[in-house]
Amino acid sequence: MSNNRHWTHEAIKKIEADIQRSADTHLIKLPIASFQGIDIYLKDESTHPTGSLKHRLARSLFLFALCNGWIKQGTPIIESSSGSTAVSEAYFARLLGLPFIAVMPKTTARKKIEQIEFFGGKAHLVERSDQIYAESHRLAQELNGHYMDQFTFAERATDWRGNNNIADSIFSQMELEDHPIPAWIVMSAGTGGTSSTIGRFIRYKKYATRLCVVDPENSVFFDYYHCHDKELKLSCGSKIEGIGRPRVEPSFVTGVIDEMRKIPDAASIATMHWLEQRLGRKVGPSTGTNLYGVLQLARDMHERGEQGSIVTLLCDSGERYLETYYNPTWVQQQIGECTPYQRELEQLS
Repeated sequence: MSNNRHWTHEAIKKIEADIQRSADTHLIKLPIASFQGIDIYLKDESTHPTGSLKHRLARSLFLFALCNGWIKQGTPIIESSSGSTAVSEAYFARLLGLPFIAVMPKTTARKKIEQIEFFGGKAHLVERSDQIYAESHRLAQELNGHYMDQFTFAERATDWRGNNNIADSIFSQMELEDHPIPAWIVMSAGTGGTSSTIGRFIRYKKYATRLCVVDPENSVFFDYYHCHDKELKLSCGSKIEGIGRPRVEPSFVTGVIDEMRKIPDAASIATMHWLEQRLGRKVGPSTGTNLYGVLQLARDMHERGEQGSIVTLLCDSGERYLETYYNPTWVQQQIGECTPYQRELEQLS
């Protein structure tokens, strides 16, 4: 056996051992009396070793690249990321003894940069979010490294048929609930990888569950879902860190989506703070986007006299965003007035 093949086998073994040491994430029931007969659940992805949903993606991307022969001993790993994926990939790069560089917009939360550095990675900052792709390609060529490219490979790196992926986990954890087959699963999209995995799994298992993807402002996904124009582009990126994109990403698969909703940024932030009061701990802004979409669907079901369950994801902890989304001055300057949505949420008991 060649040295490269031996190293690859050992690298895969290290990742599989890491999986074996990890327990599944919790499914939290969120009681809301205003919606009697409608049960709402949050799958808490913040409890992964790297603190977010992107831990699953990073693990899959590394295994995919290793099994494709793209990563060898000493290969520098480069990734385009607004933060959480880079944190998780830095963790796995350190596990395998590989150098890691994250190409990120300079607006990325400082806490995420510190976490990347904690795991031994480096942050390479660019002015605008649309510059991360070309710069990642350039660095990979210059360093003879591998550009992980989450935006292309997210939807194909994960085994969507099962094997304890996030969709398989959700349905297993729901088995003893009053409404074990969710009426809806709600997910926001950054790469589109998780929504693709969930949507494909639902169809593969022949469930009646529908998938709603929620999109923030300054993202092309919502418009692309309706017009199918792959050339859509925006000059600025989403202000809800980690989700929404200024261009149509290859991993965003519209065919598995039943409905999309555009969520105002102010609604996302108001819901994030509202959930903190319900849970007693901080969550990230994309969780606010997810949950506001859930509450809209729950209200619609309630008005139609329907019962059932809705599941969404708690994507990461709010501790990463103390200087931004939990800073009132920053929110006022960057997001704007959230009071109307706060008042709306206060009506829920």
